[in-house]
Amino acid sequence: MRLHRLEVTAFGPFGGTQRVDFDALSAAGLFLLHGPTGAGKTSVLDAVCYALYGAVPGARQSGQGMTLRSDHAARGTRTEVTLELTVAGRRLEITRQPPWERPKLRGKGTTLDKAQSRLREYDAVAGAWKDLSRSHQEIGEEVTQLLGMSREQFCQVVLLPQGDFARFLRADAEARGRLLGRLFDTHRFAEVEKRLAERRRAAEAQVRDGDAALLADAHRMQQAAGEAMDLPELAPGEPGLAEGVLTASAVARSTVREQLTIAHCGLAAAESAQAAAERALEAVREVARLQRRFAEARERAGLLQERADAHQEAQARMERARKAEAVAPALDLREAADTEHRRAAAAEARARDLLPETFAGAGATGLAAAARRAAEELGGLESARRAEQRLQGIVAERADLDRQERADEEVLAETEGWLAEWDESRAGLQARIESAQEAAGRAEQLAVQREPAQKRLRAARLRDQLGVDTDDAQRQALASAAQVLRAKEHWLELKEQRLTGIAAELAANLEDGAPCAVCGATEHPAPARKVAGHVDREAEEAALAAYQRAEERHAEDEQRLGVVREALAAAGAEAGDTPTNRLAEEVEELEQLYARARRDASGLHTAHEELRRAEQEHERRTEDRRQAELRTASRAARRDTLDRERTSLEQELAQARGSLDSVGARAAQLERQAALLTDAADAARAAEESAERLKAADGRLAEAAFRAGFDTPQAAAAALLDDAAHRELQRRLDAWQSEEAAVRAVLAEAGTAAAAQQPPADLAAAEQEAAAAAERLRAAASRRDAAARRCTELDRLSARATTGVRRLAPLREEYDRVARLAALTAGTSADNERKMRLESYVLAARLEQVAAAATVRLQRMSSGRYTLVHSDDRAGRGRSGLGLHVVDAWTGRERDTATLSGGETFFASLALALGLADVVTDEAGGVRLDTLFIDEGFGSLDDQTLDEVLDVLDSLRERDRSVGIVSHVADLRRRIHAQLEVVKERSGSVVRQRGIG
Repeated sequence: MRLHRLEVTAFGPFGGTQRVDFDALSAAGLFLLHGPTGAGKTSVLDAVCYALYGAVPGARQSGQGMTLRSDHAARGTRTEVTLELTVAGRRLEITRQPPWERPKLRGKGTTLDKAQSRLREYDAVAGAWKDLSRSHQEIGEEVTQLLGMSREQFCQVVLLPQGDFARFLRADAEARGRLLGRLFDTHRFAEVEKRLAERRRAAEAQVRDGDAALLADAHRMQQAAGEAMDLPELAPGEPGLAEGVLTASAVARSTVREQLTIAHCGLAAAESAQAAAERALEAVREVARLQRRFAEARERAGLLQERADAHQEAQARMERARKAEAVAPALDLREAADTEHRRAAAAEARARDLLPETFAGAGATGLAAAARRAAEELGGLESARRAEQRLQGIVAERADLDRQERADEEVLAETEGWLAEWDESRAGLQARIESAQEAAGRAEQLAVQREPAQKRLRAARLRDQLGVDTDDAQRQALASAAQVLRAKEHWLELKEQRLTGIAAELAANLEDGAPCAVCGATEHPAPARKVAGHVDREAEEAALAAYQRAEERHAEDEQRLGVVREALAAAGAEAGDTPTNRLAEEVEELEQLYARARRDASGLHTAHEELRRAEQEHERRTEDRRQAELRTASRAARRDTLDRERTSLEQELAQARGSLDSVGARAAQLERQAALLTDAADAARAAEESAERLKAADGRLAEAAFRAGFDTPQAAAAALLDDAAHRELQRRLDAWQSEEAAVRAVLAEAGTAAAAQQPPADLAAAEQEAAAAAERLRAAASRRDAAARRCTELDRLSARATTGVRRLAPLREEYDRVARLAALTAGTSADNERKMRLESYVLAARLEQVAAAATVRLQRMSSGRYTLVHSDDRAGRGRSGLGLHVVDAWTGRERDTATLSGGETFFASLALALGLADVVTDEAGGVRLDTLFIDEGFGSLDDQTLDEVLDVLDSLRERDRSVGIVSHVADLRRRIHAQLEVVKERSGSVVRQRGIG
């Protein structure tokens, strides 16, 4: 991986856009990244990490867009980081923009824009960049796959952090293991340990569940077998549980089968006894039935003897009814004729009640003749009806002519009045049009004068305001200039006081055993002491900052004064020397004249429209007057014609109406009279005909009764039976005959007569004996079924228990194997002598590789004195296998890395970091790392050691690799010519590249 170009905008301390050319810096192999504290040296490395992974390193990774944004950036400038690099032979450009709250385009306030990312690749053939993706997830996966490292690995391998490896060198095994675990991604081995432990617990749970299920089946078998089974007292997981359960099950099944055989024998004996008892009961029941049958037949014969007289009377009644049936048709005819005659007489009476008294004695023929005369008179009124309708139309038309005449008179009167005022109205409208046209011309002339006058008035008012602003700005500039002089004097005074007491300030930071920053000595026998009123660095810097702020405010005031003076000159040139109030009066007068002219001219269109509508109204009213005069003449002729026709019709109708009000009323009277007369004639004829039919029916009825043997028709009618009475009488006669035959048949039966001669049957005793036999049979069957159920249940449970034992066998073997392997990987097994977990074992191997790679460079840095080795020994109660010692070639002894001095600790940590970078690189698939950064620590080295360390770092340039050193050490600026300087300014930090071509 080689970095080419970095561009940041509004990121961290950088308020504007800053560019870093890594190609130019990397040409020298070593380059220095330096600057004052807080300027943003580490922010350059943060920008590289953010471009690649979308997050910054370590504790600074809380930056969610808002914290990444520079406080110095302008409100409308968006935070953006662009990194151009080559990795795996591909030249890529990554651009990232964190979310930010930008000002709204409309209105006030801000709105949140989402984070944006873009990945491009340079196409060497086409000579142009092509877009690959704009997805955060896709870009992150692509970068991680190409680099072969996570963000944590990248920050440890490429951005070697300040102090991290010194802490790693002195850390205990647990802390060292956490760092190595993150770098080498050994969590998969921890997952293996966890998975084995989970499998062990799962297998153990399955075995316990299987034993519990087996023991539960054993308890069910004991409940089913009762006293026939003795179950050993064993718990799930105990040895011998399966064998004990299966043995007890076999014994119980044998005992229950013997009980089933005994129950079968008892059931067979009970079934034979119960069958004999049932046969005896059936014989007793048959004798009892025949005895009851004979007794019941004797009782029924006695009842028949008692009802013999009633039976003979019923037979005589049935005989008379059969004779009367021959007279029934004549009776029905006579009754129908009588009913018809009464109905016809009633209808005739109702019809005569509706006629006048003049027709009371008329017969059917007379009533029919009167009806014909009324119908003939009604036909003669049809022409009178038409005449009456025509008269009504004439009256309506005459009234309509009168209404039209009144309406035309009103129209003529109104039209004459309006036309009389027409000439005067037209002259007034034409005068309004001429006046409005004149006002419109004045308004156009005044409009040309308004704009220049208003512009001069605005310039005059601005001229007056800028005059006041100029005086205020001049006073402010003078005051800020005085403040600059006071602040500068105060800063120079504090600076002089601090230089006087600088020795005491340097002595305050001395520590026993630590080298002096001035002389380098580790012993400090007489450090200088601070005197009262000593000025420290913070006070001097605060005074300097106050002086700089005062200069900035003064510059701003001078700039503001120049701007105000330029604006004043421009406003004066446009407004001239005329006073503002006079210009305002002229503008006000022009506005009033213009408004009055516009108001007068606004009625021009309205006046034109009113004149046009008035001329249209004049034409319409003239035409209305002419039409009304024509209609008046036409109505006079029509009115005379209608009056003559009306007189003729009234004479004709007076004769047709008679004493009634209208022809219709007279016609309705005749129609009703003809209908009543017709109905009365029909009813009289019907009554005469029904009387004749009733007389004929009486004669036929008397003859039929005599032939049937009855003295009178009334006697024949009394002997008749209706259908219900006839059926009831016949039923009684048939029942008597059936009962008599049945009684004779029962008394004649031989078996019944023989049973009647025997003693009474004892049915209760026979039933009691049969019930006892049935109860004994049910008890035997219940014992047989219970034994069979116990046998079946024991067979089922025993088979299930056998299957469970067979199924648990491989589970027990699996559990034993997994438990041994889980204990081995967890370090709790006796076979694991060092009690090392699997992850610790892998990390120990990695640490051994790191120590070997670090020793190559450490021996060069220490002139062959030190060698790093790793130790498998257990440190206290911590994990074993992650120890790290240093071998001193001068003494030949191995000692802890915590005993190294400050400088020794630094170059040992640096060697360890470089070795770790090599191992992680190989672990990541051999991705070439052409650019590395080392952050701080060089100030603890003497000149000779510093030269040796730089020689080692310079050797990293082999195969075109470059190393960037981040440091405050001033001597490095002399030794390393290629430099990237971060300068801190009030508007935000800037970067400057030095010592490059």
